[in-house]
Amino acid sequence: MTTSKTLSPATRDVREKKPGRGRRARHSGGSWRNAIRRDWQLYSLAILPLLFFAIFRYAPMIGNIIAFRKFEPGGSLFGEEWVGLRYVKMFLNDPTFWNVFTNTLVLGALTLLFCFPLPIVLALLLNEVRSVRLKRFLQSVSYLPHFLSMVIVAGIVMQMLSIDGPINQMVKAFGGEPTAFMQKPDWFRTIFVSSEVWQTVGWGTILYLAALTTINEQLYEAARMDGAGRWRQIWHVTLPGIRPTAITLLVLNIGTFMAVGFEKVLLLYNPLTYPTADVISTYLYRMGVESSNLSYAAAIGLFEALIGVVLILSANLISRRTVGTSLW
Repeated sequence: MTTSKTLSPATRDVREKKPGRGRRARHSGGSWRNAIRRDWQLYSLAILPLLFFAIFRYAPMIGNIIAFRKFEPGGSLFGEEWVGLRYVKMFLNDPTFWNVFTNTLVLGALTLLFCFPLPIVLALLLNEVRSVRLKRFLQSVSYLPHFLSMVIVAGIVMQMLSIDGPINQMVKAFGGEPTAFMQKPDWFRTIFVSSEVWQTVGWGTILYLAALTTINEQLYEAARMDGAGRWRQIWHVTLPGIRPTAITLLVLNIGTFMAVGFEKVLLLYNPLTYPTADVISTYLYRMGVESSNLSYAAAIGLFEALIGVVLILSANLISRRTVGTSLW
């Protein structure tokens, strides 16, 4: 039998400290209470955000019950009677729904295709500008559209593309015929994506510029010593350095893939452009608010939300398994 006399001093110290660790483990359950008592001022700052999400994000989820109940304005808050999947079957058999569903997918895909990589490109270009004044000027000009109201942005687009607007004036100056861009279904997707790029790309560079500042300069020095030019430095040092930020934003953008900008579409579209402009969010607005068919609108909204959850979970899983970066 091994006694304490035959043990080394280090082993005896470890055995003597074990009971202390056990006591700390037994008392670890109260560590979070001690942390709250010690830093209650900091934790109190989270009260208002938590209340906001609880009241305006989680509490409204209870209303999804009317997707399976017949709801009438002025009646019971949770519907008059249980109808099961009646409204789900209605929109699955509705050709108009599948048209707006297709429009949502197309607009979402085009927005993701252009509005996700362009901020990365712009951030890389701004990072190469050596003049501080010129860099600040370009940043200010590119950020400015983000701070404009959506109504102002829609008004600018409509004025620019009107029959007597600057675009058609230029077309006439070159001998062409004016085009009613805002009344042509074929032009709506181009108009929407272009205005989205103009409004959001500059603001989207902020996170990437911040990520660029965290890249170790010694990596660039090592790349230059190995004979790498500027383009190879960007490919092998810069892009891997901002990859975690890019993947995180990509997962978030995929999660909101179905939530194509409701406000901008609502302000820009009209009955003539419904074939290509009408998306799920605007269709929900017409069905729920204008037609007072709230149960039908709730069923479609729940379907859209489920698709969004599946997309963000799938994107996060694929990202974690392929590049090793994910939200959770």
